[in-house]
Amino acid sequence: MGSDDSYNFVFKVVLIGESGVGKSNILSRFTKNEFNHDSRTTIGVEFSTRTVQLENLSIKAQIWDTAGLERYRAITSAYYRGAVGALLVYDITKHLTYESAERWLKELFDHADPHMVVMLVGNKRDLETLRTVPKEEARDFAEKKGLMFMETSALDSSNVEAAFNEVLTEIHRKVASREVTRGSISAVTLSSPLGLTSEAQDERKGCCKS
Repeated sequence: MGSDDSYNFVFKVVLIGESGVGKSNILSRFTKNEFNHDSRTTIGVEFSTRTVQLENLSIKAQIWDTAGLERYRAITSAYYRGAVGALLVYDITKHLTYESAERWLKELFDHADPHMVVMLVGNKRDLETLRTVPKEEARDFAEKKGLMFMETSALDSSNVEAAFNEVLTEIHRKVASREVTRGSISAVTLSSPLGLTSEAQDERKGCCKS
C-alpha cells in the first residue's frame, strides 16, 4: 500500500447499495486488508482513505461508505456531492439487492456528477452455490446503463483491489483526456481535499444544492 503523505490526485469514491451487501467489508478489505464477520450495519457514513500507485502516479482514494438502510438515506445524500466515482454493490445471493440497482443509480445521479465513473459490483462471489443473480444478466444491465462491471468477494478478497483500481484508472483517464469539460471530474487537482478546484467547488455549490 502506498503512503498517504504524497499524491498527485485525490478522488472521492462512494459505495452505494442495499444494507447487508458487504459495502463496509469491501471498504475495509481495500483500505486495511481486513474482513469483519460480525460487521454491523453502517449508520450514517464511514470514511477511509488509501493511496495507490497507478500509471506512475500516486492517487489518493477517499472512499465513503454510505448507509444502505432507507431511514438513513436522507442524511447521506449530501455525501454524494464531489464524488467522481462510485461502486454500486449488490449481493449475488439476494436478487432483491440487484433489483434495487436502478433506484440507486437514479439517486446517485440526482446528487452526484453525471460524468462520474460507476461500477456495478456483484459481491459475495464466494457463495456461488447460493447465487440468484446470473453474472451475464448483471453484465448486460451494466452495459445497457454504461457502467463498468465486476464480481468480488470481500471475504476472500478476490477482485476487490481490481475493482477499485479499474475505477480509479478510468477516473484518471477522463481527467487526463479532458473529455469532460464541466463538473467536478474535469477539475480534479491537488488544490483541494476532495480533488475539486475552488472554481469547481463554487460551481457545484451554485448548481447542486439539495
